[in-house]
Formats: sequence, structure tokens, C-alpha cells
Amino acid sequence: MTHIHHLSMRDQAAAIRSRELSPVDVVEHYLERIDRLGDQVGAYVTVTADLARDQAKAAERALMAGDGPPLLGVPLPVKDLNMVKGVRTTLGSAAYDDFTAFGDDNVVAFLREAGTILLGKTNTPEFGLPCYTENAVAPPARTPWDVERSAGGSSGGAAAAVAAGLAPAAHGSDGGGSIRIPASVCGLFGIKPTRGRISQGPIVPDLVGLATSGPITRTVRDAALLLDVMAGNAPGDMYRAAPPEGTFLEAADRAPGRLRIGRSAVPPVPGAEVHPDCLAAYEAASALLAELGHEVEDIDPPWNGELMPHFETLWAAMATLTPVPPEREERLRPLTRWLRERGQAISAYELLHAQATLQAAVRGQLPVLEGYDVILHPTLAQPPVPIGYFEEVDPAENFERQKRFTPFTSVYNVTGQPAVNVPLHWTDGGLPIGVMLVGRTSDEATLIALSAQLEEARPWADRRPPIWD
Repeated sequence: MTHIHHLSMRDQAAAIRSRELSPVDVVEHYLERIDRLGDQVGAYVTVTADLARDQAKAAERALMAGDGPPLLGVPLPVKDLNMVKGVRTTLGSAAYDDFTAFGDDNVVAFLREAGTILLGKTNTPEFGLPCYTENAVAPPARTPWDVERSAGGSSGGAAAAVAAGLAPAAHGSDGGGSIRIPASVCGLFGIKPTRGRISQGPIVPDLVGLATSGPITRTVRDAALLLDVMAGNAPGDMYRAAPPEGTFLEAADRAPGRLRIGRSAVPPVPGAEVHPDCLAAYEAASALLAELGHEVEDIDPPWNGELMPHFETLWAAMATLTPVPPEREERLRPLTRWLRERGQAISAYELLHAQATLQAAVRGQLPVLEGYDVILHPTLAQPPVPIGYFEEVDPAENFERQKRFTPFTSVYNVTGQPAVNVPLHWTDGGLPIGVMLVGRTSDEATLIALSAQLEEARPWADRRPPIWD
């Protein structure tokens, strides 16, 4: 029996347009599942049930009036780092547990223009700073493949929702791996777009350009379509990506041709070691790419540990950007306080020097990387970790564990290149292990075409965790 949550986002949109499905019925289906299963995986901070029902009724009226936008009537959640006017927005923090957004972020407006219905706000760690999702405003985000293990972060709730069938797809964001990390541990496809592809405005600054919104989905074509509707710029955006040729959804239907793919599994973080399961996923992906006719070759490690302190300087400085009233500082989690204290101690010289050093490294390395069509890495250095693994130690060791867990992702937030997690591998124990593909700047289309080819060769969307049914 096929249930609504078995359908892809695109299939749901098509069924709604053809009136085989009612937006009201789709919304009620997901609200029932969220009510029954949501806390088990820590997917949502806030469920906007009344708003979703009102929007579903409005979508039905729009359908009766004729054709609508591409995702009319499709319910999707938004990560709780992004503002939706009139909706509670906690930023994953007890310091913001009673904050109501006074406006829409631009990407939220783009999703609304595409016809989507808001199911709610997905769980995220405090201010999106860690690579796992455990906070004081919601249950921990857990991978549905093993609810004793973390769903990653900072888009952990978004990935948990999609993997558990509590949303057909989800909005996420990625400043150091925060789409790719949870996509890997939840067995999903996720795209970190090119810097400037999606507006960060109007409130969140894009001064250093590390973070971007992006899609988390079960299928490549769902992600391509969602990227099409999320992409866009607005006045004041500091970065803009070169426009694609055609749509990203069209790219998913194109053969990628024979690609030159460089690969490396050498982590650029001192002390990080790649787990055998992650190496197995990387080798299996390499073999599949070669089987499909691509040229796969080892490359020298493109990055080394010398850059990590400069990235840490930027990360600590960014932790200070969210204003917290003095009387609410005590509500912050230990890691957040530790990072903000580091950030507040950084001088203007140190901040600019870190940014300049990273830019110089990118200028030197990017021509080498872009000599290849695609770069392949493990997405993570370890399989999904138990809930509490990062929280059981002091903040300094917590941060070191995070670096060793996810050593490959953040460098591509620095370069601004697009990158995807492809869920090709599961361990013998049933845990998903992703691999990361990195493209040339502004060339999400090649990554999407290649990922669609991999999906056809080794389908994954029908692999479902025990909680699914």
C-alpha cells in the first residue's frame, strides 16, 4: 500500500495538480505523523498546525482557479534558524524561546511564492553552531536509522523529518557542513549550493559567505526542483552565483558525460582518522564512478591543518553575531558561551588576518581543484555517533570531537563551491554513510546530473528506516 509519505515531493506536487490528492489531506497526513513520531526523532521545534491547515485550504481554492506555482499545496518545514513572519523562531536557543519573527527571510518568501505550505520549524542546535542537534528547546534530533544516534547538525531536525517521513523534503542551511552532515547520517541527498545562489537576506549578514540555504530530500530530482525555487537574490546581497543554463531540474535529466574526478580521503584536520566504514563508502563510490565510465584519480590532499585555526577564528566571531540580552546569557549552552567568549576576544586584526589567509589559500588552490569536473571525499570521518557523544565532554574537547567527526565539509564553505552528499552506502548494521561530491563554482548542474546517474545505478530512495511504517 502506498501512503502519502511514500511519494516524492515531485510526485506529491503532480498528484495535487491533477487533483488526485488534496492539499488538506496531505497536510493532515503529515500532521498526524508528526504528532505520533516527531518527538521520537526530535524533528520539530514548532509545529504550525493551524497555519498549515489554513494554507492548505487556500491552496485548494487556488487549484480550483487554475494552474498555480510548481509546489502548490506541498507541505515543507523551514529550519528554525530562518524567520517566518508571525511564527515562533527559537534559533535552537532557550534565550529565544519566546521570540516571534517580525518578517520573512528571503528564502522563506521564495518558498511561499512556489506554493509550499509551512508544516513547522525544524530542530537546530543553538544558533546553528555545532554539527549535532541537542539543545534546550526540543528533544535531540536522532537519525531514524538508529534513534540512539544523532541526526547530525545543524540541519538535524530537517534531515530527521525527511528520513522519518514527517515531511516530503526540507529547507536546510549549511555554514560548515550543516546540510551534508545530517544528510549523510540520515541517508538523504543534500545540496550545499554555490555561495550567492540563494539570498541570505534581509536580516542575516553574508559578510564572510560561509553559510547558505539548500535542500534536503530523498531524491536528486526533488532537490533539484527545490533548489530551483529557493534560488534567487535580493538588493543588498554581497554574493551572487552565475546563473545556470536552464533549470536544475533539467540538469537531473541530462547525461553528465565522461567526467574527470579527483579524489582524496586524507582529512585536513590534525588528529582526524577516517573510519573503515567511511573508507568503504568512499571506495565503493569510486568503483561505481569508474564503472559508469568516469575517469577517477587520486589527488594530493587539497587542504591541510594549517588553515583550521583561521576557520575557527571566523566561526568564533560568527558566534557573537546573534544578540543576547545580558539577563538571558545564562540560558546559553556551555559550548555557545565558550565560542562567544573566544569570538569576543578576537581583535579586528586577527579577524581580517584570518579572512585574508583563507582567501589567499582559496586563490592558490581553486584553480587546481577546478581542473577537475568533480572532487570526491568521504562526507564524514565517522559513522553516526550516539546522542550525547559531543555533550559528555567540556566545550574545548567537544569542539575537537566535532572537527574530527566532520573534517572534510567546512573547507568548501570557505571556497564557496557547491557540494552534495550522496547516500550510496549503508553499513552491515544498517547505518547510512554518505560520500561528498564537490563541483566547480556555480556548477551545481554537473553535480546534479552526476548524482542522478548514481541514483539510477544504485537507487536509495526506497531504503527506509524502521520508523517509516
